[in-house]
Amino acid sequence: MKKIAILFLAFGMMLAVLAGCSGSGKDDNKLVIGIDDKFAPMGFRDESNNIVGFDIDYAKAAAEKMGMEVTFQPIDWSAKESELKSGRIDLIWNGYTITDERKGKVLFTKPYLKNSQVIVTLADSPISSINDLAGKVVGLQSLSSAADALNANPIKSEIKTISEFPDNVLALSDLKTKRLDAVVIDEVVARYYMSKEEGTFKLLDESLAPEEYGVGVKKGNEELLNKLQKALDELNADGTAAQISTKWFGEDKVLK
Repeated sequence: MKKIAILFLAFGMMLAVLAGCSGSGKDDNKLVIGIDDKFAPMGFRDESNNIVGFDIDYAKAAAEKMGMEVTFQPIDWSAKESELKSGRIDLIWNGYTITDERKGKVLFTKPYLKNSQVIVTLADSPISSINDLAGKVVGLQSLSSAADALNANPIKSEIKTISEFPDNVLALSDLKTKRLDAVVIDEVVARYYMSKEEGTFKLLDESLAPEEYGVGVKKGNEELLNKLQKALDELNADGTAAQISTKWFGEDKVLK
């Protein structure tokens, strides 16, 4: 009899544990968005350490349309797809370039913004073309589309050194101290910092690669993808997306 009582007690404890586990699951009404918090003007920290930017406002507006709460989670950008696959984040949304390689890892919304990879140098640099990068030290953000664009260009084999950085801010900082000769970077980011530090940098007329931004969703989660895309389409239709774009870029740059 005692053994039976012990068995019932153990069984009851097991059910309690299982119930506790099922009750601690992820809240379906909350979105966790993985960002690079040094990627101005898409997502970055302001002087008060608040996370702000075009993508931040855009995501908040989309979440409101979806009836969901949103949390922004700064992540190691080089591990963004792993963070998504693991379930630690629900979306990758911070100037995330759509590429064929990434399409094999995540689901993408429709493109919402055009961009290109450009070359930034100091304003007084003699570098004026892509070919002038031969023999030079070039910086870029690690595991970014800037690396893909440079790898696809013949000039890569002629560059003296390619230095990789965790974020663009550090790369531009090394450019200012002349530890780098140039930085390959997203055009929207380059123009933002050029507007903040007038006369410090210059942008080469040639670009390495045109590209488009999209939001990354975990493979297999078509339900979330469709819900998000519906919200983005509504933001386009009611003019909200245009307002957010004008706030950050001075014009409506959102793709329709």
